[in-house]
Amino acid sequence: MSTNAKGNNRFGNIKTMIYGRTAVIMLGFLAQLVLLIVAFYWLRDYSYFFYLAFLIISGVAVIHIFNARSNPDMKLAWMFPIAIFPVFGAIFYTAIVTQPGSKVLYGRLQKIAQNTKDYVKPRAESREKLWQENHHMGQLAHYLEQYDNSPVYENTRVEYYRLGDEQFPAMIEELKKAEKFIFMEFFIVSNGKMLETILEVLREKAKQGVEVRFLYDGTNVLWNLPSFFPKLMEEEGIRCRMFSPIKPVFSPHYNNRDHRKILVVDGRVAFTGGINIADEYINQKVRFGHWKDVGLKLTGDAVERMTFMFLELWAESEKQTEDYGKYVCPADASQPGDGYVIPYSVCPLGPERVGERIYLDIINTAHTYVHIMTPYLILDHQMMMALCFAAKRGVEVKIIMPHIPDKKYAFLLAKTYYNELLEAGVKIYEYKPGFVHAKLFVADDVKAVVGTVNLDYRSLYHHFECGALLYRNSQIKAMEEDVQETLGKCIEMSVEDYKKLKLRERFLGMIMRVVAPLM
Repeated sequence: MSTNAKGNNRFGNIKTMIYGRTAVIMLGFLAQLVLLIVAFYWLRDYSYFFYLAFLIISGVAVIHIFNARSNPDMKLAWMFPIAIFPVFGAIFYTAIVTQPGSKVLYGRLQKIAQNTKDYVKPRAESREKLWQENHHMGQLAHYLEQYDNSPVYENTRVEYYRLGDEQFPAMIEELKKAEKFIFMEFFIVSNGKMLETILEVLREKAKQGVEVRFLYDGTNVLWNLPSFFPKLMEEEGIRCRMFSPIKPVFSPHYNNRDHRKILVVDGRVAFTGGINIADEYINQKVRFGHWKDVGLKLTGDAVERMTFMFLELWAESEKQTEDYGKYVCPADASQPGDGYVIPYSVCPLGPERVGERIYLDIINTAHTYVHIMTPYLILDHQMMMALCFAAKRGVEVKIIMPHIPDKKYAFLLAKTYYNELLEAGVKIYEYKPGFVHAKLFVADDVKAVVGTVNLDYRSLYHHFECGALLYRNSQIKAMEEDVQETLGKCIEMSVEDYKKLKLRERFLGMIMRVVAPLM
């Protein structure tokens, strides 16, 4: 029997296996909840001491919340469960802030990042040149270099894809050219045409001696892939890891998911954007209507950062460090200059909210327009004020959202922000053919971001993310053209539209907004 046939046989009852494991995990979580309730009733005979102890814990938690260096919306959101459920709310908050696993992971990632600094060095000449062209962009480049180890690159060619349907053939073409290594990292990986086509190429490349590494988020074990998927890949010669696998034991660190999408080939070519490995992303499977997504291909010097971005998170699961020298971008990979590119990463465990700060910077420095595509609109106070102020000072702010949502609750929550934005002059559109999964910012024909960062708390505060910031690159024009074409397929929202929602839907959205920062 061929290896491929063997793999297909093992996938035969994939849904049964996945749902069976998901049931075990859910039962594990439920058992822990039951134990908490039983412990509560067991201790009720000591209710006075019990109540006093948790009153003290709640008081300490409130003091800690007010003094924490965190977003004010987060602080306010934590007050709700502590006030309504003083016992469990305080326990939950304490478990989150004292989570040792997250602190250990952050320390390890910081150490790994120090090692990669030997290979991803500052580009002082390019940064100085950018500084001369635009002082503010030079400052932003300095910030990203200092706090994210993300230099500014020239000598990079960028290609923009308006749909996953367009990006997928380009990915396969580049995979087939691989001679040294292939690095793949995705949030969603689901069985289907897209995955099988990719795996067919990866198997062949592994046989040819190409080093292939495949990293995906552990939540896939709940819905998309069997738990033995990494073992299956290893048998094919493909090194495979799950990031933070889900187990039947409750842990707050499960909240920090790997939401990035990265493909690197030979250190010469890299892809990023919103496109995962599942058939709906290339419109081979209909989910929520037509699937609108976007992506980028980078060719040249900027691939260096994408390569080491992948290696940093991959190394988190390794027992020992490795020599990264062989993964350095080849000297002959440079392309003719076309503006500036800064690939960047977002780590949810440290103090720097890189993804949000880049978005805020684009909004706050826009002169003429800011056009945005995002699947979710769950905004903190800073982002809401920045969007409203930009519109009030005469900047054309347009946001494209889905008309057919993938998550009903997130859509109802987003609607609660519509009227405040609309009344400030922000224009909101919904993509009538279906679902928008793109994460795109375009401003003034000179700045743009394509990546994985949504306009919601999960992306801005809880997930590992990535993206590419472009300045004066020729593909920015193509991005704006795509925005204009997409607007032609949209419905413009008005203040009256919110009033058309059923009362229970509006009420549900308002309730969810209270705890949105914790979702």
